[in-house]
Amino acid sequence: MTTLAVAIGSMIAFVVAYHTYGKYLANKLFRLTADEVMPSAAQRDDVDFVPTDRSVVLGHHFTSIAGTGPIVGPALAVFWGWLPALLWVIFGSILIGGVHDLAALVISIRNRGESIGQAAGHLISPRAKVLFLVVLAMALSIVLAVFGLVIANIFKLYPESVLSVWSAMPLAALIGITVIRRGGNLVIPCVLGLGVLYLTVYLGAYQIPFDLQALLDRYQLSGPEHPYVNSVVIWTLLLLAYAFFASVLPVWLLLQPRDFLNSLQLIVALVLMVIGLAVASSTGQANLMTAAPAISSEVPADAPPIFPFLFITIACGACSGFHCLVSSGTTSKQLKSAKDAQLIGYGSMLGEGMLAVLVILACCAGVGMGRLERTGTGKDVQIVRTAIPEGESADAGARSAWKSYYRTGAIAGVPSDPSIGNGSESAATESAAGWRKQGLDKKLAAFIDGGANFLSSIGMPLKMGVAIMAVMVACFAATTLDTATRLQRYVISELGTSAGIGVVSNKYIASLLAVGIAAAIAIFAGDSPGKGGMMLWPLFGATNQLLAGLALMVAVFYLARRSRPVGMLAIPMFLMLLMPAWAMTFDLLNNWWPARDWVLVVFGVVVMSLQIWMVIEGLVFWRRFKGDPANASSTVAN
Repeated sequence: MTTLAVAIGSMIAFVVAYHTYGKYLANKLFRLTADEVMPSAAQRDDVDFVPTDRSVVLGHHFTSIAGTGPIVGPALAVFWGWLPALLWVIFGSILIGGVHDLAALVISIRNRGESIGQAAGHLISPRAKVLFLVVLAMALSIVLAVFGLVIANIFKLYPESVLSVWSAMPLAALIGITVIRRGGNLVIPCVLGLGVLYLTVYLGAYQIPFDLQALLDRYQLSGPEHPYVNSVVIWTLLLLAYAFFASVLPVWLLLQPRDFLNSLQLIVALVLMVIGLAVASSTGQANLMTAAPAISSEVPADAPPIFPFLFITIACGACSGFHCLVSSGTTSKQLKSAKDAQLIGYGSMLGEGMLAVLVILACCAGVGMGRLERTGTGKDVQIVRTAIPEGESADAGARSAWKSYYRTGAIAGVPSDPSIGNGSESAATESAAGWRKQGLDKKLAAFIDGGANFLSSIGMPLKMGVAIMAVMVACFAATTLDTATRLQRYVISELGTSAGIGVVSNKYIASLLAVGIAAAIAIFAGDSPGKGGMMLWPLFGATNQLLAGLALMVAVFYLARRSRPVGMLAIPMFLMLLMPAWAMTFDLLNNWWPARDWVLVVFGVVVMSLQIWMVIEGLVFWRRFKGDPANASSTVAN
């Protein structure tokens, strides 16, 4: 029953926090009112600025922030035991992540829908704005390259997910044209759309699995003589092409309806998963206490320390700098009422925290129910569950994945020994080779397999359960991909304007640059085609969390200018500046520099230098502000 108790206790904590601390932040600290004029109305253009019903905005915001981050991070963090991961998720979401997301959203809606980077120019200095925008552009380039590769590898590993993910796009456009554009009722069309979506999940699992790599191999189109012709490269290019169009099209045509559909699909999948978790826990099939240790005593000697690495391993799910981009980039331009900011900004973060809790339970208690093995190809694939040998822990795969994930940057799809990962090896059999063979695919597989095990406890066939979970993960990543492309377009346009390069401000040029840079990193960087995105991935955790710290610093100045208490944001700010800087310094000195990995060294030094420079800008302004607030004028309206 421990598994169910953890899930229920976490849910109660999040609900109580929303109605107490969240309400205080919204009503007392940020003083949100229903009569504020929103940027969506004041600057309406029906492309980016579109007043939208809060249920649709909630769907967009939640699915955009909850990509594969809250899945991969917690799946890795059980490396130290499930308890530290659980505590960071719960308290991080309530006290740091939710505050960060809400603050970024509020600052943006009160500054004409500008990004948090532009707001830094108003609140701190023009140089701070440019520094922030450069950091954003670097972080988003990694996000786009990595998420394109993540989805491509899901398509490769789980061909049953392809049909459903691509079917969602024309289905969403149809709903956008016929319903959202005309202001109609969304309930019936979206319920019908959800039915079609789950029909394609079934068809993908049992009738039409689209295995592109098998097709290429059949016609001898791939191989050493054609290094750039493989399913990962092709899917990545197609996904980035889709992201380009999603970035420039009006939000009501594709972004909003797709994200809303995905949110409904997510709700159904998570409800089924929770029911399965409850059944499995109450019947004794899933036992968190015996599946994995609460605090691991088998951490390898050369493993990174829990402090500070826990705080950058779990980003989405506790606190993530990427969220400030979504809050101030797309969500603020769609919000109808400022009073909705608590639900969408703070509430979505708590919802993501609950997702991270379920990931922890799936990767420990769920995987502990048994290891899934695939046999056959195409629609003849069979999935069977085998027991984990006595004495092995369900979280063993997390221990074996660490070095590849943060040290070598190994990626999803790297050929690996099938006997390694997902609980199939004990601590005694871990080796350097085993570390390096693990990649992002094994962490995604841990959640997909664990979730499918939960679904099987309510009578769902494993094959269908795996398909549902794989589609959910791929759809999550896809919503993050198209939102991140639109955000990168905004950032590149803002940088172009600041530099006086007018042509870069064009949305088509900016979007083309966004996907072009991402494609170059994903496909041409690295040691082989289609593996480049992970070259810089070891930097992303720290860069992402430093970004959260900088966003919180901007929010501290926002409150200080209005003579409001800053403690609720200042303490999280110090934590989110300290922990990622500590982690990046640790890696620079202990891993990247000794290994002469010059790409990571140079990129890390540049990011750290930009962050330190911006903090200095903030300290200089703070000293001037405290000395003479009247002369530290602001162009911020509210």
